[in-house]
Amino acid sequence: MLVLPKGVRHMPGYLPRPAQEALVEEIRRVVQAAPLYVPAMPRTGKEMSVRMTNCGALGWVTDKERGYRYQPTHPVTGEPWPPIPEALLKLWREVAAYPHPPEACLVNFYAADAKMGLHQDRDEKDFAAPVVSVSLGDDCLFRVGQNRREGGTKSFTLKSGDVVVLGGEGRLAFHGVDRIYPATSALLKNGGRINLTLRRVTVPG
Repeated sequence: MLVLPKGVRHMPGYLPRPAQEALVEEIRRVVQAAPLYVPAMPRTGKEMSVRMTNCGALGWVTDKERGYRYQPTHPVTGEPWPPIPEALLKLWREVAAYPHPPEACLVNFYAADAKMGLHQDRDEKDFAAPVVSVSLGDDCLFRVGQNRREGGTKSFTLKSGDVVVLGGEGRLAFHGVDRIYPATSALLKNGGRINLTLRRVTVPG
């Protein structure tokens, strides 16, 4: 049995197939309003292997010039982000154990060769709120560790409909996606994986 770091919860198959299909349609509408774009790393300007967009009052962005941050508008179109779909707000209420709503939902699209290096989600001001992650589409190999980079890591497969919560002691756990397993799901017409991460950015008050 895989023992995950404290505060890290994996809920396999939390969303049944009809809910996944409905959520994909919602995300398509988000992408129509806020197109996917290729983000770049701070300082180096190296492009990431995922394409991304956001929904919610704030969106997480990164570029060479200004680095990691949240802002209320799309970096390419300049338009406000579309609202977070109600299905995701409902999921947050069910699993977050936090009394205030999320302000951002980062949408990452992984093609077959995309990955995400080990990192912490620490650009938010409120670490009391968890990060809630939803997987849609192809399986991936997910890796999660401790709150310090040199700690040990655990790897396991995330499938379509799985939910992961990083909260409490696990809120700042290092995590990443080592690889995508192509053609393991028929949910997305052209394959690939969508990862949705719900975040609270500001401290309520």
